[in-house]
Amino acid sequence: MNSETRTSDIPQDNPVFIIDGARTPQLKAGGPPGPFRASDLAVSAARSLLLRMPFDASALDEVIFGCVSSGPDEANIARVVSLRLGCGDKVPAFSVQRNCASGMQALDSAAKDIASGRADLILAGGTEAMSHHPVMLNNAMVAWLAAWNQARNLPARIRTLGKLKVSHFKPVIAILRGLTDPVVGLSMGQTAEQLAEDFNISRESMDQYAMRSHQRLAKAMENGYLDEIIPLYDKDGNVYTADNGVRPDSSMEKLARLKPVFDRPVGKVTAGNSAQITDGAACLLLASARAVEEHQLPVLGRIVDSQWAGLEPARMGLGPVYAMAPVLLRHQLDSSDIDYWEINEAFAAQVLACMHAWQDQDFCMQSLGLPRAFSPIPEDKLNIDGGGISLGHPVGASGARIVLHLLKVLERNQAKQGMASLCIGGGQGGAMLVERIES
Repeated sequence: MNSETRTSDIPQDNPVFIIDGARTPQLKAGGPPGPFRASDLAVSAARSLLLRMPFDASALDEVIFGCVSSGPDEANIARVVSLRLGCGDKVPAFSVQRNCASGMQALDSAAKDIASGRADLILAGGTEAMSHHPVMLNNAMVAWLAAWNQARNLPARIRTLGKLKVSHFKPVIAILRGLTDPVVGLSMGQTAEQLAEDFNISRESMDQYAMRSHQRLAKAMENGYLDEIIPLYDKDGNVYTADNGVRPDSSMEKLARLKPVFDRPVGKVTAGNSAQITDGAACLLLASARAVEEHQLPVLGRIVDSQWAGLEPARMGLGPVYAMAPVLLRHQLDSSDIDYWEINEAFAAQVLACMHAWQDQDFCMQSLGLPRAFSPIPEDKLNIDGGGISLGHPVGASGARIVLHLLKVLERNQAKQGMASLCIGGGQGGAMLVERIES
């Protein structure tokens, strides 16, 4: 990896400011589809954000949203969201898909347009209603239905009906297929098991990490640290004001009772030390210096740099290491120079593996081509308000959520620099370096 010679993905001539952001509560999927579609979630978050702005929605230059699997009525979901927000016909919009980092990809795409001078105000973010991911017919049933449709008379239909088998009714669960890498044939959980084996990560340490994630989120909720959340109202008048997957009473004893999910019976990855399947959305408003001055906008922070990296799909969980390293090298930084970190918690094993690899001399030299390892990332600076294990991982939204919350953490603690990163199914990593702008 030629990290030292890589140039920044985001041109630095025109600074890219983040004005503000909002997100929905992340609602744990449980059985039937949840009360909100992906576009409903995005519209709710974005409407709340835009209502705080001193300009009309039609003043936006562009709307960009990440989403892994939008519904059949949400093709180009960013455009659907834009029109529902009242941005008008003339504001263009496009959707992006980079698996778990789709929301971060939306921010990166917006940042490049602003940095290049092509735009001044962009609404960008991510959304996902994982409870609405489809249950599909298998190919045998589709073929049978085609034959049934072509049968023009009663005898033909009787013959076709005789070919119908019980196996034709076996559904295809889209979310399970989507969380399995088609190239290496491993589920995301199995790749986490691979990392646990590679770095000798114990079940106990994974459960300990998971318990801490729940404890940190519970504390953040108690202290009112999640003020980026806006309430949701469903059609029946129910109100959702907080992430509902948190388990404040999580304990090592309870976690230890859970059985392995992906490598039975000897595996270490369980439902308790993995990210929850949830519905949620997050969005941010990005602006140029010209827009900040014209509209007299407050500034939460700015995007300094970003990086995308590729690695073998079977070890996709190490993506943050591959993506964060070039950013730090470009800016001549070490771990101690970063005030706070958000690394998406797809699995406890995956985050812990990243921490091991980050400070492992042999790994950094052989896998990253670096002369030395980085100094450790302090536990009290990483995911300080919990993460995907405790609040969920709506895949299209998480990349935007962690950037937004990281900026809120920097603001709360009067800190300067933060790093947000995710692993990405298929063997990629994404990272974004941000800094707080002092008012």
